[in-house]
Amino acid sequence: MAAPEPAPRRGREREREDESEDESDILEESPCGRWQKRREQVNQGNMPGIQSTFLAMDTEEGVEVVWNELHFGDRKAFAAHEEKIQAMFEQLALVDHPNIVKLHKYWLDASEARARVSYWEARGGARPRPGGAAVGPTRSGGAVSPPAPQVIFITEYVSSGSLKQFLKKTKKNHKAMNARAWKRWCTQILSALSFLHACSPPIIHGNLTSDTIFIQHNGLIKIGSVWYRIFSNALPDDLRSPIRAEREELRNLHFFPPEYGEVADGTAVDIFSFGMCALEMAVLEIQANGDTRVTEEAIARARHSLSDPNMREFILSCLARDPARRPSAHNLLFHRVLFEVHSLKLLAAHCFIQHQYLMPENVVEEKTKAMDLHAVLAEVPRPQRPPMQWRYSEVSFLELDKFLEDVRNGIYPLMNFAAARPLGLPRVLAPPPEEAQKAKTPTPEPFDSETRKVVQMQCNLERSEDKARWHLTLLLVLEDRLHRQLTYDLLPTDSAQDLATELVHYGFLREDDRLKLAAFLETTFLKYRGAQA
Repeated sequence: MAAPEPAPRRGREREREDESEDESDILEESPCGRWQKRREQVNQGNMPGIQSTFLAMDTEEGVEVVWNELHFGDRKAFAAHEEKIQAMFEQLALVDHPNIVKLHKYWLDASEARARVSYWEARGGARPRPGGAAVGPTRSGGAVSPPAPQVIFITEYVSSGSLKQFLKKTKKNHKAMNARAWKRWCTQILSALSFLHACSPPIIHGNLTSDTIFIQHNGLIKIGSVWYRIFSNALPDDLRSPIRAEREELRNLHFFPPEYGEVADGTAVDIFSFGMCALEMAVLEIQANGDTRVTEEAIARARHSLSDPNMREFILSCLARDPARRPSAHNLLFHRVLFEVHSLKLLAAHCFIQHQYLMPENVVEEKTKAMDLHAVLAEVPRPQRPPMQWRYSEVSFLELDKFLEDVRNGIYPLMNFAAARPLGLPRVLAPPPEEAQKAKTPTPEPFDSETRKVVQMQCNLERSEDKARWHLTLLLVLEDRLHRQLTYDLLPTDSAQDLATELVHYGFLREDDRLKLAAFLETTFLKYRGAQA
């Protein structure tokens, strides 16, 4: 018979269970009820200006996210610039790259009466649920003061932690970083920086350290804190105080170049910071002098410890004192230490994912079932010998599914091609000219733009009873799994291009997907109308 468990141990276990239950308590809900803030606070690296970061739950997707709170002390200044703050966050939500931490949603909380009533309500969203707690008033010297205005925004939660944390764990078991992993990480970081710097105007991260780079368990790299530099530069002086945290930690000073903070600094700031991150990844840690800053001597020792001359030259080019001599993020992807000819498998995977909206969700599984596993997939002829054959039975379809998922997530970006420049999305992020601010609101009011990407399209055409027109049914599956079904009676004069443009105008489709939908509709029209001809 087992001995009874000691009472102190049982008590400790009950305390841990109670603490776990307390951390999962829901403190607050977003205006739409989708995001639920928990008591548990999280540390998403060095996020300047964020006073509070809590774990939250996305009740629609069933995944954990981060609830960020940015507080402002000057209520009048906040009210004067509220529209500008909304515009900046609205544009930041459009920054979509697999290696950048995604900003999902935001809302403004400017007063007790409007607590948790946000930008969503202007779009027809629901008011806060009764269970959603609002920030209450505070007392100071017997007088009740309204709560400080704040911006609350929801970002991805990277559960595996920061790059710095990962490197510290790795150093305990290894003396050096695996070269292949180092190249893969550098490629992903540069892919994200190349995307940001190609925007019009360029987005400068301005706070790139091993604390603001995160790594997932599958090796996927994510850059966080992208909003920081944009937000701090675009806001007027009277609102900058909560986010102006210039290089606040001594231990991170070495990530910032000599010209940092000057009016003329540009994208080269990020290249210097990336070079220091690449050096730290290669040596696992650059020794600091206690808790103070990393010295030039420690950086020099780390550089000299690199045995690969190509790696050393690559890092030194990023750390050039003169910003004009530092290469661009896009050019660094072509450096000989990173450059490699992509396999046909990787090229095919990117092509498949790029056009997946044309296929059913389970197309790989369905195609696999229909295949003759003994059929020959490829054959290499050999003189005076039987050909070398590769059959479908030798392909692991489970590995293929995992590889496609990794490519879709951004672990294997294509970098050996001329980069397709992102659209000039963040015009609002740069200080607009005075004339633009004085422009009158167009009449009639424009429709709200769709920002979610279409991941799948399906279309069906049926003849009307009088044979005079076609009845179109269009299904669009968006990246957040929203299914949007649209119906339309086609006239003989309607074209695929006009329909796609109209869907963008009315806010059913984002501009980036207009040409894809037009080509898809054109193919469908030819198929159905040709069959009826």
